[in-house]
Amino acid sequence: MNQIVPAGKRQSTELAAPETQDFVTMFIEGQLFGIPVLTVQDVLGPQKITRIPLAPREVAGSLNLRGRIVTAIDVRLRLGLKKRAEEKKGMSVVVDMGGELYSLMVDSVGEVLSLPAAKFERNPPTLDPHWREFSIGIYRLDDKLLVVLDVGKLLDFTRNE
Repeated sequence: MNQIVPAGKRQSTELAAPETQDFVTMFIEGQLFGIPVLTVQDVLGPQKITRIPLAPREVAGSLNLRGRIVTAIDVRLRLGLKKRAEEKKGMSVVVDMGGELYSLMVDSVGEVLSLPAAKFERNPPTLDPHWREFSIGIYRLDDKLLVVLDVGKLLDFTRNE
C-alpha cells in the first residue's frame, strides 16, 4: 500500500552541494587537463581552419560548425608550449562562452571523469606559473595530475600577460 507523503515531508534524493564534479579530459603534450563537462558543446576531430589576420598568435583562426563561425584557440600556445607539429592531427573541444562558440585545440581528448569535490586542491606553488594563470586547481589522480582549466580566463584576451 502506497503512503501519500506531503511535499514538505519527502526525503530529497538531491544533494545540497554536488559531491562530484564532472570533467572532460584532454591531453596537451602528455599532460592531463580538464574542463567542466557542462561547458562543452561538442568534440571534433581535425578541422579546416581559416587564419584570421592580425589575431593574437594563440588564435589559430576560425572554422564553420554547422553554419556557425567558431573561433579556434591553440591551447598549446595559450599555455606557453610549442606549436604542435603539422603532421600530428589534434582534436578540438567546442565550448560556449557568453553565447559565442570557441574551439579549444588540443592534442587529444580523453574521457569524462567524475571526481569527488572534496579531493579538489588549489594550484600548488610548483605548477608552471603560466599554467597557474589559466587553472583553477588540480586533482591528484592515482598515476597523474589533472589540471583544471578556467575556460573564462583561457578565452580572455583582454588581460595583460
